[in-house]
Amino acid sequence: MIQSDNSPLIVNAVAGASISTVRRQQTLEVAIGGDWVLDAPVPPLEPVLTQIESDTALKSLVFATAGLGRWDSMLVTEVVKLLDCANRCGVAVDKTTLPLPIQNLLALAAAVPERIDAHRQQQSVSWHEAMHAAWLGALRESRAMLLFVGEMALSTLATLRGQAHFRREDLWLYVQECGPSALPIVTLISLLVGLILAFVGAVQLSLFGAQIYIANLVSLGMTREMGGLMTAIIMSGRTGAAYAAQLGTMHVNSEIDALRTMNLDPMAFLVLPRMLALILIMPLLCLYADLMGIIGGGLVTVNFFDVSLTEYVDRTASAVKMKDFTIGFVKCAVFGILIALSGCMRGMQCGRSASAVGEAGTSAVVTAIVFIVVADSVMTIICNRLGI
Repeated sequence: MIQSDNSPLIVNAVAGASISTVRRQQTLEVAIGGDWVLDAPVPPLEPVLTQIESDTALKSLVFATAGLGRWDSMLVTEVVKLLDCANRCGVAVDKTTLPLPIQNLLALAAAVPERIDAHRQQQSVSWHEAMHAAWLGALRESRAMLLFVGEMALSTLATLRGQAHFRREDLWLYVQECGPSALPIVTLISLLVGLILAFVGAVQLSLFGAQIYIANLVSLGMTREMGGLMTAIIMSGRTGAAYAAQLGTMHVNSEIDALRTMNLDPMAFLVLPRMLALILIMPLLCLYADLMGIIGGGLVTVNFFDVSLTEYVDRTASAVKMKDFTIGFVKCAVFGILIALSGCMRGMQCGRSASAVGEAGTSAVVTAIVFIVVADSVMTIICNRLGI
């Protein structure tokens, strides 16, 4: 709506703030009054913007701020919206009618122009382009992993030759962190897994009156598969993420660069003791998890089914052989290597920001779990083919 000359239009007003317009020939005067501060009610700006856009005869825009009270960035934001609307409509704006502090803030805001590509734009990607990008990403990840494994092997050889070293105190510290400190969570999870295996097996075995074979199911399931697998998953979330976060934080703080400056190999000084600690402690944790799982299965079998403790122990001893424990030990040792490689690799690849550290921890857990499941499947198939 076009106002006649010298006719005021009160656009809106609330307690403490108001805005009105007066059309004088081809000039629109915007009068701002009251307090314009954050968390305070202010009138909407849309009627003024609509008037500027709809008045095709409008040539210039001025401000009247005689009644302006307190103001902060809220007022500056609203003025910027008015300026942008006037620029789009080709209306000249007289900024000199604004208070000098507001003029300075507007000049500061316009000093650095907005980047053209600052806004994220949605792009449609075809399925073959997405598959190609995923394939390239997998190749990059594989190459990075091979390079990391190669560097780890070279650092291990250099350590054995005495050309690189790490502190033995660090090794025992990592053993303490990933060993005794992990016993509570391993105890809880292993007991629950044993309970679940016993209940699941009892549902079917009780149909045939074969509850005594629950001991066979629980003991073989824990020693060959579930004990090592659940321990590895626990350690990937507990220790693998911790390794990635520790090394990522050291990378952010330039501590790894400082080690290289002091002619210390970060792979031997930081990664090797962590990997050795997991390789040493994972079989022991697997044995402990097997014991806790068998105890959990025994609690269910003895208390809920017609099986005595002596019968449960006797069936467990006759069902489990040394090769079953050996398979679990070997699997857990391999899992320890994979967890250490995943955590340390993501930590060494971490960027130099806080968000990058979080992403490194998440990626370490996901990578370790994927490797664990794949390795467990491969080793299980090999054992089945060899008749072990």
